[in-house]
Amino acid sequence: MNPIIDLFAASPLKPMRAHMRKVQDCVALLPNFFDAVFQKDWETMATYQKEIRFKENEADDMKKTLRMNLPSGLFMPVSRIDLLSLLSSQDKIANKAKDIAGLVTGRKMEFPSVIEENLKAYLARSLDASKQAHKAIQQLDELLESGFKGREVIIVEEMITVLDEIESDADVLQIKIRRKIFDLEQELPAVNVIFFYKVIDWIGDIADLSQEVGQRLELLLAR
Repeated sequence: MNPIIDLFAASPLKPMRAHMRKVQDCVALLPNFFDAVFQKDWETMATYQKEIRFKENEADDMKKTLRMNLPSGLFMPVSRIDLLSLLSSQDKIANKAKDIAGLVTGRKMEFPSVIEENLKAYLARSLDASKQAHKAIQQLDELLESGFKGREVIIVEEMITVLDEIESDADVLQIKIRRKIFDLEQELPAVNVIFFYKVIDWIGDIADLSQEVGQRLELLLAR
């Protein structure tokens, strides 16, 4: 074992990884949540919404604990400010999943059947971004062992490049589904259309925030 691991035994890197796992557990419930919405299974929808909220609360508690216990001494392996920024970006992903589920549940939204497949594909690609961000964050221990240099840095940078590509794919799918909703606007209540667009934007935010996690990690590597 690299002796630096012993030196930073109390490092916040492991809790950062654990927090991102909890965030991913939260957003991973969204496909099942939307399946229930499409089936108008309001009871199952409400069950998933509560579980998403519960996991988001757990992630929030982990964030607060990590903030309070984050070392501020000279022996931090990385900048405290950079870690706090990374932690905040991670947490926003879970917050957005909770917001989506809360809005859809609160309004008991019924999406037009003609956009369901597009919405599923768009959601799946946005969640691919969060999966990729999670995958990159799980490399923090390996980065520490390597002293944040060498082959491990290259591996993580490649992961971030893939993450950027996934986010770009999600943008393309967002444009397609927004166009479909636009074509249906005359047939739908105006208020419903407004909230459809809001949900679409928030799903896109998951991909954007996941990309932000990658950018924060990239900045951490650069320093």
